Amino acid sequence: MMWNRAELKMRGNMAFKKNYVSAVVVALLMGIFGTVSGESSARRVSENSDIYSGNLFNVGMITGLLAGIATVVILIVLVAKVFVGNLLKMGGYRFFILNQTAQPGIGTLLDGFRSGHYVNIVLTMFLRDLFTALWSLLLVVPGIVKHYEYLMVPYIIAENPAMDYKEAFQISKQMMDGEKMEAFIMDLSFLGWYLLSAVTCGLLAIFYVNPYVQASFAEMYTFNKQKAYQEGYIQ
Repeated sequence: MMWNRAELKMRGNMAFKKNYVSAVVVALLMGIFGTVSGESSARRVSENSDIYSGNLFNVGMITGLLAGIATVVILIVLVAKVFVGNLLKMGGYRFFILNQTAQPGIGTLLDGFRSGHYVNIVLTMFLRDLFTALWSLLLVVPGIVKHYEYLMVPYIIAENPAMDYKEAFQISKQMMDGEKMEAFIMDLSFLGWYLLSAVTCGLLAIFYVNPYVQASFAEMYTFNKQKAYQEGYIQ
């Protein structure tokens, strides 16, 4: 049994539109808190250092100082992503799962903090990002493969915040067995929308594309979960 891309996207489109305002806000916050801007910060620091090119000694000292500040900023952003951003993103995944059958509020974003399993959620989400990054260091392709292998982890932990990370990874691996290429193609199917979003300076992404994408992939998770129950590898 295999999901149909067009059907998932149609259902996702309908689901987010029925709770439009909340879906738009949640998708926007997921995007904000899921972004690490360390690279751009470092680039701005480098550009600003050119102002002091009149004195070589001062340039070296100031560049070193700014590089140190940039490093601290990057570390703060990374820590915030791990301990706050990932929890909010998980709440966003939970929102889009619930939004299929109900009308959850924006407060669902905070469910990870209220679950009583904060440490387990932080650990699971961190390991997902870490494993994907480590595989990406080998070559681009292994990183992409692992990204789709772990694609269901945030949805699984959103519904089961107490689940051991090893079990969550194993279930995601089974859910995505034979489906990674199809999921990749589904991502590509939104490319036209992303290009239109760029033309509108991101406005289309905020008010339509991002919640549409999130809702569609939540539909994929729900389909895979039902399939997992039928095949018996989750009870």
